Amino acid sequence: MARPIIVFDLDGTLVDTAPDLMDSLNHTLAAGALSAVDEPSFRRFVGNGGRVMIERAFAAQNRPLDTEEHDRLLGVFLEHYTANIPGRSQPFPGATDAITRFESEGYILAICTNKYEANSLALIDALGLSRHFAANCGQDTFPFRKPDPRHLTETILRAGGDPGHAVMVGDSRTDIDTAKAAGIPVVAVDFGYTDRHVSEFDPSVVVSHFDEITLDLAHNLIKSAN
Repeated sequence: MARPIIVFDLDGTLVDTAPDLMDSLNHTLAAGALSAVDEPSFRRFVGNGGRVMIERAFAAQNRPLDTEEHDRLLGVFLEHYTANIPGRSQPFPGATDAITRFESEGYILAICTNKYEANSLALIDALGLSRHFAANCGQDTFPFRKPDPRHLTETILRAGGDPGHAVMVGDSRTDIDTAKAAGIPVVAVDFGYTDRHVSEFDPSVVVSHFDEITLDLAHNLIKSAN
């Protein structure tokens, strides 16, 4: 029987990166002569990477954004964010215990994120967690990204796992839609970065803490999917 695998989204799921993403976004908006965003409104912009965050922030302030300026500001964002890794980012409460819990029971662990791969690798390494993950795949690892289900299934295969024995953990509609399209059960955390409650997107299970992601829960989700 194939080893089971648990795949985590990164921002808003495994690691609380909001303080650093918001700092970099506001640095970028200042470079584009826009007003800074505050923490409550920031959650509306995060997800799908820096390019989309910038686009959403401009739209919220009713400012046009042409391709040349978009590319320039993405460079500003990435330079600022990369230079400050890991900044104030930290794993969410219970995340490292969950990693240990599943690893000790033989699960393969992987990350599937819409962060650029280099930034995801750098962050996980700076937090001392790299050794736990068999794959860490970002938005530029493949020629497709979430919500394309191939981003998830190819991450699983790269990690040496089987999509038929997998569970996804995420915090957003993008994660949930990706997993559902891949036919993989998805645990949604409700403490992440989304302006609507994750229950609205019909995940397999909603949890409020990593302690709720038990071995029994993962086993039963995989069993029910088969």
